[in-house]
Amino acid sequence: MSTFEGSYLGANDKISPRAVMECKICWTPYDPEEGDDTRQVLPGTPFMHLPEDWSCPNCDAPKAQFLVSHDPGSDQMAEAAMLSKKTSALVTDFNEVWHAKMRDVPIVNKVLHVQAVGWRVHEGRPLGILISPWFMNLIQLPAEGEDWSDLMAGAKEHLTFPSGDYEFISNVREMTGGYKACSLFSPMGDFKSQAAAVEVAEAVMVALFQEEHRAETDRSADIRATREAELKAAEEAEQAAAEPEVPILSDAPTRRAIISAGMAD
Repeated sequence: MSTFEGSYLGANDKISPRAVMECKICWTPYDPEEGDDTRQVLPGTPFMHLPEDWSCPNCDAPKAQFLVSHDPGSDQMAEAAMLSKKTSALVTDFNEVWHAKMRDVPIVNKVLHVQAVGWRVHEGRPLGILISPWFMNLIQLPAEGEDWSDLMAGAKEHLTFPSGDYEFISNVREMTGGYKACSLFSPMGDFKSQAAAVEVAEAVMVALFQEEHRAETDRSADIRATREAELKAAEEAEQAAAEPEVPILSDAPTRRAIISAGMAD
């Protein structure tokens, strides 16, 4: 692959597909949105995808003589690189857990593997879903330059999204550092394939930012609060009667079940 003398000292991976390049001999620009009629290059063709023998339509200077004029996609590339770095550490961390501690645990679904899905930056912090053979969690990671190493493991807080408020639990791992997780599915026995789990994860990331789901999640909170009050009253009555305590399982729908709309079935 050719290099570009004026482009980040030859670091071509920093040039996005939207970059407008400019001939440093005659200053003729190449705009990917316009293409190049002289060589029948279609609009939408990134500079990096031009034929190796392509040259400046004005002075015939080779591709290597072009430099970046401006790059509207540079911020997106930097963001993508940051997300890739952080999610790679997260996946590596939980792959170690999978191979060291979880592989022989009965609840795991061995058709699944650890994978980061649907990651984006939300309010300055990486947010996305981590799939593993034993859970699917919505994960928030710290922003660049933010230190979460002092998070208290097990601490709970509610984070707000367009679709509602969700409970996240803090944790810290060696490679990942501090992170916050909202449980979506656990265990993962209902998923028949990795593709099915990824499809649900992608749908959850879309639904999370849709306001039309807020009424449903708010209703879920009311149902759960009412049910918890009923359970507490029943427990107090049992204790008063000195009867043996019997665990009562709540069948109240959770926010995470509603936001996924039962798509794991």
